[in-house]
Amino acid sequence: MSKQELLLLDCGVSPFCGRVRIALAEKGVEYESKEENVLGAKSELLLSSNPVYKKVPVLLHNGKPLCESSIIVQYIDDAWPSPPLLPTSPYERVQARFWGDFIEKKVFDGGSKIWKSKGEEIEVAKKEFIETLKQLEGTLGDKDFFGGENFGFVDILLIPLTTWFYAYEKFGDFKVEEECPKFSTWVKRCKQRENVVKALPEPEMVYEVVLMLRKMHGVE
Repeated sequence: MSKQELLLLDCGVSPFCGRVRIALAEKGVEYESKEENVLGAKSELLLSSNPVYKKVPVLLHNGKPLCESSIIVQYIDDAWPSPPLLPTSPYERVQARFWGDFIEKKVFDGGSKIWKSKGEEIEVAKKEFIETLKQLEGTLGDKDFFGGENFGFVDILLIPLTTWFYAYEKFGDFKVEEECPKFSTWVKRCKQRENVVKALPEPEMVYEVVLMLRKMHGVE
C-alpha cells in the first residue's frame, strides 16, 4: 500500500490519535500524517471529514474518512487482518469490546476530572480514577496483556491514555505505581514495544498541554 492512499489527521499529544498510530504500526502499514491544531483553527479537511464531532483522529483511506479512534482501530484490524488485534473467538472478541467500551467511558474522562477539579473535588475524582484502574488491574490479572500473551485491541486502546497519567499524578498527588502495581507493570511491558514508544509523546509534554488546558478552563 502506498502512503498516498492513507492519511491520518493527527495530533501528537492526543491519546486517541496514538491508538491509530500504534494499530497501523502493528500492522506494518505505511501512511501519511497531517498534524492538526486542535486548540486553534481547525483545517477545512478535518471539518469536512468529521463534520459531526470535528475532532481528530480521522483516517482517510482512499479518500474515505473514518472517525472515532476505537472504530478506526477495528477497521484497521478488518482491513489488514494480519497480525490480528482482536481475538478469533467470538466470546473473547465481545469481551475485548466490552473492556474497550469500559475504557472509553471511564479512563480519560475520569482522569480529566482530576486536573479540572479544585479542593476536595480532587480527592473524589482521584478515588474514582484509582477505582477504575483497579477494575482494569483485576481483569488483567496475571496476564502479560489484556488478551493474554499477545498485545492487542484492549492494550492499544488503553496504553496511549497512560501518557496523561503523569499529569493526573501531579495534580492529584498520588502515584499509579503505588496504587496499582500490576497495572504499572503492564504499562512498562507495553512501553518496551518499539511500536508503542515511537507512537506516544513524552508524559512531560502532555503535562505542559494540561497546564495550558487548565488555564483555558479557568482552573488556575
